[in-house]
Amino acid sequence: MTDARGVCASRAESLTADVAYVRGWAHAKEAADLLAEELLALGLDSDFPGLKADVNVFGDGIVHLGPVRPTAVEILAQLIAVGLAVEAAEEERAKLGLPGNPAG
Repeated sequence: MTDARGVCASRAESLTADVAYVRGWAHAKEAADLLAEELLALGLDSDFPGLKADVNVFGDGIVHLGPVRPTAVEILAQLIAVGLAVEAAEEERAKLGLPGNPAG
């Protein structure tokens, strides 16, 4: 999906017969739909109006987030950080042999 510099390849505007564009786009569509569901549940769906699936010149699926307000990105970053912290705490509890989620 990336070029030699690690930058995302450009989107496919001219199609090549031997590239599986549909498979890549379908993967991106599934990912974009999953993110859209979570954003809707969090009330952030209106902050990502440009969210869409696409495909690059190599047939790799790509997801465009579109222009997003900085506040929405900050909220999303905080939610990811909290999720990672919860996951790390659960792993630590398991290592210590403690029961699962203490709240549940």
